[in-house]
Amino acid sequence: MTTTSEPESQPPRTGQITALRPTRRDPDRISVDLDGTFAFALPAQLIADEDLEIGDTLDEARVASLLEADEAARATESALAFLGYRPRSEREVRDRLRRGGYSQDAIDHAISRLHGWRYLDDEDFARRWVENRATHRPRGKRLLQQELRNKGIDRETAREVIDQADLDEATDAEQIARRRLPSYAGDDPATIRRRLGAYLARRGYGYDVIRAALERVLGDEDEAGDGRRETGAEDGL
Repeated sequence: MTTTSEPESQPPRTGQITALRPTRRDPDRISVDLDGTFAFALPAQLIADEDLEIGDTLDEARVASLLEADEAARATESALAFLGYRPRSEREVRDRLRRGGYSQDAIDHAISRLHGWRYLDDEDFARRWVENRATHRPRGKRLLQQELRNKGIDRETAREVIDQADLDEATDAEQIARRRLPSYAGDDPATIRRRLGAYLARRGYGYDVIRAALERVLGDEDEAGDGRRETGAEDGL
């Protein structure tokens, strides 16, 4: 014998506020009871801003507005927490909030607030990114440009920031090549030149920079002119 269960009752979404009390998990959020039944929770600040009091009657439009404001506030808090670890680009923050399930309106609101507080600045983010890379793991301008584009930085901003950084690609490429060279011990000279050139290419350095670095590290060789073809072939460029 089968029985049909009664559908679960849904909390009222409109009605008169009969109770306002802090939630157990977060005292900064307030549980709102409508007509004697829990309906939803809102930030305590939103309760104060909206002057909500016991006895107020909330219609569908007012409830919808309150819930939208709550989602926008939660999206902003989530974005701030995400930014707390390190600077982020606007695209990174938007992507993170989308993965969090926030609506487009809530995301737009959060982004607008972050811009207003100067917590989001793509140019500053790009500058910090380039400075960090130059200090801890140098790479060529081409790779830096690609990384910034992948972070959502527009092409012109990325180019300007990289140009302003005054990177010494020649010195960096040479130092990288010297550090990498021991890993090719046992290879013949032509193979070392090819593999080392490909490695520098993957680090974003152009042909002229790579050729000069290889000459300083490995010495000048007649076959250096073939480096463009060999390096590009292994690196997929």
